[in-house]
Amino acid sequence: MSARAALSSLLLLLAVIAPGCAIVEKEARPLHALLITGGCCHNYAFQSAQLTNAVAKFAKVDWTIVMEGGTGTKAELPLYSNPDWAKGYDVIVHNECFADTTSPEYIRQITRVHQAGVPAVVIHCAMHTYRATAIDDWREFLGVTSRRHDHMSNYPVKKVLPVNPIVKNLPEVWTTPKDELYVIEKLWPNSQALATSVSEQDGKTYPVAWISHYGKARVFGTTFGHSDETFSDPVYLDYLSRGLLWAAGHPVE
Repeated sequence: MSARAALSSLLLLLAVIAPGCAIVEKEARPLHALLITGGCCHNYAFQSAQLTNAVAKFAKVDWTIVMEGGTGTKAELPLYSNPDWAKGYDVIVHNECFADTTSPEYIRQITRVHQAGVPAVVIHCAMHTYRATAIDDWREFLGVTSRRHDHMSNYPVKKVLPVNPIVKNLPEVWTTPKDELYVIEKLWPNSQALATSVSEQDGKTYPVAWISHYGKARVFGTTFGHSDETFSDPVYLDYLSRGLLWAAGHPVE
């Protein structure tokens, strides 16, 4: 074979291989996730460690954790003052608890970023964050409206959309560790319940896990997540991890 023919064969081989290499590199890129946590009432350091360790069993994720705002019910995090606060992240996890923060402009600094397309996971007290405000932007983003919860108990959970990959491993009836059942006043039109529980106080059935769309963004939410016991439960961590992957657009097997 002449030198020119050999060179042509090599270039042809590289042309065939190179696209495949690019695909491998793209698939190997880790997800970039931002976890925003802090505020009242929960063991956020423990919850953060449990969540990040659980998701690592499913996918490679580079985490940035912002734990600010103290332990009270009112705070405005410096993070949100930057219009590009979510730039570069594939998914944002909201596990903060600031019920009495009411500034509409501050809240909209958060929601407008998600409405533009940044996916999110919302956990437990995120549903009661900003609940004192009169505007509905945050609640529409969450996909549910809630302002109160029932007492701590072991709540049986029933799948209502068993074909969804987020809850496919959830037993037909799973009973939670001690946790709070949030009273859902409204499931927003773009939301779909995945699992429900029944209140021991009023006998009504409430969503406890759901998917939603807010503008261009996917949102996964769950109202459970109060106790260390819940954040130690493999069933809970499984559907929470799957919900994160779904929101980020990552394959959920």
